[in-house]
Amino acid sequence: MAEIIQKDGTWTFDGDTVRIVPGRDKGVGLLRQQLGEVVVPLRAIGGISYEPGRKAGRLRLRLRDGADPLLQVTGGRLPESSDPYRLSVEADRAGVAEYFVDEVRNALLLDGVDPGPSDAYLLPGPAVPITVGAGDGTAAFDGDRVVLDWNWTTEDAKASGGPREFRVADVRSVEWAPSKGLENGWLRFTLTGAPPAPAPKYDPCTVELFGFKKDPLMALVAAAVAVRMPHPAAPAPAPVPAPAREIAAPVPLEQAAPALAGEPADHDTLLRRLRELGELHQSGVLTADEFSAAKAAILGGF
Repeated sequence: MAEIIQKDGTWTFDGDTVRIVPGRDKGVGLLRQQLGEVVVPLRAIGGISYEPGRKAGRLRLRLRDGADPLLQVTGGRLPESSDPYRLSVEADRAGVAEYFVDEVRNALLLDGVDPGPSDAYLLPGPAVPITVGAGDGTAAFDGDRVVLDWNWTTEDAKASGGPREFRVADVRSVEWAPSKGLENGWLRFTLTGAPPAPAPKYDPCTVELFGFKKDPLMALVAAAVAVRMPHPAAPAPAPVPAPAREIAAPVPLEQAAPALAGEPADHDTLLRRLRELGELHQSGVLTADEFSAAKAAILGGF
């Protein structure tokens, strides 16, 4: 087992999983604190590295694309203080960090883990129920229903409709974006069949984010919802083949064209028999040769 303990957190590797426990240092962001312990299975890891520095180095765990719902919804836009897969390492512990890297790399090599993209989530995402207040509202998710409620900063046009509630089954997409410069961020839910969304400040399915300390926490809500939706890279379900049409065994000629003994040999009877015979041929019960022979038998019986 390999372990490294720092103010930033503790990482432990037992050969199958990397356990990441956030520290309580002031540099640890709110997202990492609320997310808590993260257990990363070996098959979700795409790589690991240690970057030495003059005062402190940096241990980084790279997950396979698509393996973690949190990384999927944030798309590399999390601030470093919120990144659970980064560990600040004191210079005098560089040797321990390098040993940790070697142990994980050797395990990846021995297990033949594919470092490429994953078409399924390999981490469970944040625990639910979860409730986060930031920006112009509060987002709550219990594993099935999302509830968005508003505060005094909410635009009247959005707040006038009251809280918004919908099921995760009705969500087509979920998106988190941080504020950037003068542009606000958002946590946006797009519902199936909904028209194009208005600006975040007017959209009743969007919490607008103003760039404050708690904004990254909204990414936890997004990840908790995303992990319960179809994975964006999941292969399309194979089409269900239509049931093969059962071809009945050929009907003996004497059954297809029964003797007409006892029946009046009139024009209507002839047409009825020929029509029945044609239907048998069209449905595949009779081959072309059988149809011709049966027709001749019927005509010969009149």
